[in-house]
Amino acid sequence: MNNSMIDGVDRFALLATHLAGRSIQVARAPVGRPAHTNGRVVFVSARLPLAEQRREVLVQSALIGGGSLDQRLVKSLRGRPGLARRYLALEGRRVLAELAPVLPAAAEICLDRRARTETAEKSLELAASRLEVDEPPAWFGVIEPGRLLGSAARQAGAPTDKELRLEFDLVEPPTDAEDDEEDGGASGQSKILKLFENPLFSARTMSDQLRKILGNSRSPGDGSAGARTQARAVRRARTVGANARPLPTRIRFTDDGKPGAATGIGGALHPEWDVNGNRYRPDWCRVIDFPLTVAADISDAGVPHDDVLRRRLSRVGLGPKVLRRRPDGDELDIEALIDLVVDLRSGFAPPEQVYLERRKLARNLSVLVLIDASGSATDTDRAGSAVHDHQRRAAATLALTLEELGDRVAVYAFRSQGRHAVHLPAIKTFDQRFGAIGRARLNQLQPSNYTRLGAGIRGAGEILKARAGTENRLLLVLSDGFPYDDGYEGRYAEADAHKALAELRTDGVACLCLSIGTSTTTDALERVFGSASHARAATLAELSPRMDELFLSALRELAAPAPASR
Repeated sequence: MNNSMIDGVDRFALLATHLAGRSIQVARAPVGRPAHTNGRVVFVSARLPLAEQRREVLVQSALIGGGSLDQRLVKSLRGRPGLARRYLALEGRRVLAELAPVLPAAAEICLDRRARTETAEKSLELAASRLEVDEPPAWFGVIEPGRLLGSAARQAGAPTDKELRLEFDLVEPPTDAEDDEEDGGASGQSKILKLFENPLFSARTMSDQLRKILGNSRSPGDGSAGARTQARAVRRARTVGANARPLPTRIRFTDDGKPGAATGIGGALHPEWDVNGNRYRPDWCRVIDFPLTVAADISDAGVPHDDVLRRRLSRVGLGPKVLRRRPDGDELDIEALIDLVVDLRSGFAPPEQVYLERRKLARNLSVLVLIDASGSATDTDRAGSAVHDHQRRAAATLALTLEELGDRVAVYAFRSQGRHAVHLPAIKTFDQRFGAIGRARLNQLQPSNYTRLGAGIRGAGEILKARAGTENRLLLVLSDGFPYDDGYEGRYAEADAHKALAELRTDGVACLCLSIGTSTTTDALERVFGSASHARAATLAELSPRMDELFLSALRELAAPAPASR
């Protein structure tokens, strides 16, 4: 294994993943911050020796694996740091006591072989009581409910039915400052507003007058307090000024022999982010999408199946579908009821099918799979398999699985030869089936040229926004996360790709980046894909058991915009 991959705290990632029962990364917390976790990453104290950092990783990962940080429990700790400390003291001892018989490292640091509680619920109940609880040692770290309940880190708890239907609450995630406040204090205003939900204050005149006296009037309207509150949307206006993001400029080709003419769409000139000058370069990259030609022989176009992936993805994106004229259901079908009355008065006796029934039948998701087809994908793993082969098989399995589940799917590749030639060959568009021709196109795709990643993401994002046809849209990037082209490398290239992903998420497009079969370090992936959900694995099969969590994590971020900077 490359030594650069295990330097520092990265070496503890395997231990954290084993204890948590899910893929967990390990990173250093900012200087002065204690150890904590957000459900996906365990942050250790920055300046401690590795042996002490290992203890922090062990405790925080065991809390995740032991169910101590489930959302339903963490909600009770929000805004109550005293309760959180007592709960951590009890739960830290409990999870270590459970691990001590099977894990020598836990046995070495276990404080009490017989914990005071047997479950996380009992620990919370005891922490909320008046019984004396010993303070947790410093290497236990802290529990930060705000980060655990945030939109990007809610993998600490199981997805809810509402989230699986891709219905997310448009609310701000709590900030760290909210966790430091005890009950009351800054929440006093909300307690006053709760008074107006009392039936004694239901009269609109009295309610509005009292709100004006307290300096919090609301616009006229019916409903209880808060009924007219506006929900935050993820789409935000672009900033007007020198750094405003330029819109892509559409270009068309007059020569039918050039790429782009066959689709009738041509290409577009896209901006590029110059991190050195802190500005956009408008109309800087020429991105061209065109159909990929395929040879006559398509007999070898097979697709590997993944039953685990299918089961996981079948849970995502099931929206309600209304079935009319049913013999039983949730509510009356007014049109069917009127027809029944008319038929009865006309002398007919039709069956009384006058109900509406709502079922989770409709898929409501569009996914564009974007494959890195640059020369860097020819790198091989230990077994001698090229990264391109891993990505190609993953793209085929994902596309076929999602299409069979009823989602709209498109598959594109990208490569570049300078900023004037960024190509997006179409393997399968949204309007095509992933049949023999599409599979043959994917199998015959060969990596070449370079990786202008930001331009490829922007071009694919425009295709997704224009042709998806559903409310929920997801860009799934399969890449080694190593952007490189003429005049496009290092910090400049990483910042541009990072910016392109952030732009799409601002425009309401979810982004998920998977690095499969690559040797790219975690730090490098974080610099490029850090603004979006991302994961790394040797094969797609390793990610299949948690693919629903990865999809939901990416889609959930759109429903909870990050709080404004202070």
